[in-house]
Amino acid sequence: MDTSLFIALLNPAIALVLSAAFVGLWFYLRQRHLALLAAGYGLSAVGFVLQSFPFPTGFGITRALAGATFSLAACLVGAAVVLRFGRSRSFPIIGVLAALGFTAQMWFMFVDADLTRRILSLNFAFGAICLLVAADLWPSRARSMAEYFLFGMAILTAMNFIVRPPVVMAIYGPISPENFYNSVYWRSAMLSHALFALLISLCVFAAAALDMVSGLRQVSQTDSLSGLLNRRGFDLAAQRLLGQCGTSKCPVTLVLADLDHFKSINDRYGHAVGDRVIAAFAEKLQAAASGARGVAGRIGGEEFAVLLPWADLAGARLLAEAVRVLFSTGDTEGFPHGLRVTASFGVAARTGDEQLDLLMRRADEALYKAKQNGRNSVRMSYERSVEVLPAASANR
Repeated sequence: MDTSLFIALLNPAIALVLSAAFVGLWFYLRQRHLALLAAGYGLSAVGFVLQSFPFPTGFGITRALAGATFSLAACLVGAAVVLRFGRSRSFPIIGVLAALGFTAQMWFMFVDADLTRRILSLNFAFGAICLLVAADLWPSRARSMAEYFLFGMAILTAMNFIVRPPVVMAIYGPISPENFYNSVYWRSAMLSHALFALLISLCVFAAAALDMVSGLRQVSQTDSLSGLLNRRGFDLAAQRLLGQCGTSKCPVTLVLADLDHFKSINDRYGHAVGDRVIAAFAEKLQAAASGARGVAGRIGGEEFAVLLPWADLAGARLLAEAVRVLFSTGDTEGFPHGLRVTASFGVAARTGDEQLDLLMRRADEALYKAKQNGRNSVRMSYERSVEVLPAASANR
């Protein structure tokens, strides 16, 4: 295989492999940007085949089809990167830039035939798309190395389209149709495209791997019935929130909740109704916690916790009372007729640099008092307790 044929086959082969890889990822993750990347690289492979090999359609139509597929591929890849990492408002501009580049290419092919301008028009359009993608990535507050690296790749790819063609032409002279495929411009274009396609895809693959790890972590820390954090997830989130509140010196308050007589509800109505009770209470608790920028979790069978930043004892009590009244008096869909479920709450405000275990211990003591005093109420812990009531959870 000679060098020219190798270069001609290199990019279609790479593009097809990447397209197939993104199809596989899309089937697993079902994320739209992966489907766009698969389509974009697939079209890129078609474009390189049309550009590099003769077809019976003739030179002009074949080159027009190649330019159209390249332009659409650039739109799809640019839109995919923006969809995954940036903001979607630049989608129309990406399409406009690609259309302008393709229109200019057709003008300099069929109206005012000029190979140099035809090359530059399409390259400049693709470079502008890369700069637009980079601009979208810049304010996206990237948190991973893959995103930072992809921003750099967008800038370098833009320079490859905008700077490389005129520099190569200035050094090696204008390109003629006869020596186009043996020119330094064409060889540098093929090799640089292969390199940047691989590097950009590597960034996207790394981001997809991070998405999968994040998804697995979220599943491992989420209670499937309530949709809230489970005990492990709540402890981790609460520790982070306590650290942030300690740094910013903001107040933070813990609310513990326990559904009253939950075992008797399961015994009388069955576990299906018990599950609906758990889900309904969790929904109201999550709504209240989200409004207060708090963290909510299901930490036991019928036990729940909410950690509230920027909330003092009085504010947390108001939130607990609101949830208690709303849940006990509201008409919840799916509950049997006549079923009225109540909950008890214990509230404790953090003092000093108190850790989560001590804060939960005091809130649990307050919850125990609510249980001992008739249930369906809110009790507060006004100071740090030294002793623990060992029978607190046994009498619920």
